[in-house]
Amino acid sequence: MKIHCTVAALVVAAGILLRISPQEWMICLILFGLVMSLELVNTALESVVDLVTKERKPLAKRAKDTAAGAVLIAAIMAAIIGLMIFLPKLTACLAAR
Repeated sequence: MKIHCTVAALVVAAGILLRISPQEWMICLILFGLVMSLELVNTALESVVDLVTKERKPLAKRAKDTAAGAVLIAAIMAAIIGLMIFLPKLTACLAAR
C-alpha cells in the first residue's frame, strides 16, 4: 500500500505540472481507487485465510495468489493507462524546449 500511495502522490504531482485535463484527473482518481481497493481486499482475504488455517494448504495458497494477482493486473493496467495519459504531454513539453 505504501508503494501505491507513493506512486499516486507522484502521479498527482505530475498531473499538476503537466496540467492534465479534468477527464484525465477522473481517470487517474478511478485508477487510484481501483488499485488501492483491490490491495485492501487482498489484505482482507489473506487475513481471513490465515485466520481459518495456519497450515500450508494448496487452496489457501491459490486464494492468496489469485487476490495478489488481481492487484498486480490492476496496477499494470493503471501504469499503462498512466503512460498513455502522461507520455504525450511529457514529450510535448520536452519538444517545446
